[in-house]
Amino acid sequence: MKLASFRTFGYDSYGVVTENGIVDAAPAAHELGATLREALERGSLGALAEYAASATDRLAWTNVELLPVIPDPQKILCVGINYLSHVKETGREVPDKPMLFVRFAQSQTAHEGPMVRPLASERLDFEGELAVVIGKHGRHIKAADAFDMIAGYSCYNDGSIRDWQRHTSQFTPGKNFPCTGGFGPWLVTADEVGDPSRLSLTTRLNGEVMQQATTDDLIFPVPQLIEYCSTFCALSPGDVIITGTTGGVGAYRNPPLWMKARDVVEVEISRIGTLRNIVVDELVSGNVRDADVARESLEQGRA
Repeated sequence: MKLASFRTFGYDSYGVVTENGIVDAAPAAHELGATLREALERGSLGALAEYAASATDRLAWTNVELLPVIPDPQKILCVGINYLSHVKETGREVPDKPMLFVRFAQSQTAHEGPMVRPLASERLDFEGELAVVIGKHGRHIKAADAFDMIAGYSCYNDGSIRDWQRHTSQFTPGKNFPCTGGFGPWLVTADEVGDPSRLSLTTRLNGEVMQQATTDDLIFPVPQLIEYCSTFCALSPGDVIITGTTGGVGAYRNPPLWMKARDVVEVEISRIGTLRNIVVDELVSGNVRDADVARESLEQGRA
């Protein structure tokens, strides 16, 4: 089952992606939950599948603006330096423990949404990654039990402002500029994806392959990440673990390759789909909300 969060006709909702459009969960929100995160919290995926199977109405894609898969996660836990190929290109040693940093929900952007290069820097880099969406509450989860915690998977582009990332040893500033973390297009439930160590990941910039790997190159695979993260914090439904990027990022190319306005960046993962974003330059916004600035920038970029 594929699940998406979206905006349509002036309201935000979520639902089941089908060949003929999206089944909107809003009419049954009192039973299923008002958001996808709330549906996970209530354990409503089975009921949502039944609802979608019996529903006759579909929202056409032309009437839908996708949102980040989980627009309102409690936590976005990101893993750095977690592919051997990326370790090699950075010149680092293989880490003994997962290297973690966090993202904030407001830093995300959706499939087909704008990825914003901020006024503060021209060093916007791409990082194609597998996203794991947590489906249950849990603490001290053993790796052997970790798959039971997973609701599903999605694509993520951990867009990085490299100079801000390197101001200190802490990555957080460079990973949290508004509309730099692409998340989408949808969540594919764990039963349809199967073994997450047998996926292929490709990042393309303007159609040219930049990153290509299989997820068996992960230093810390998904079960180990869940065990480690659930030891120092309680995991909750809707939490997102971004599992790390492979080699080929722009920062370690010669010369470095930074994304610029009107670039198109795609992250494709087998059995999941393709996340696509258009890069735009941030506009001077005054008191306008970041999301509005991003949309205005995107329209300017398309002009």
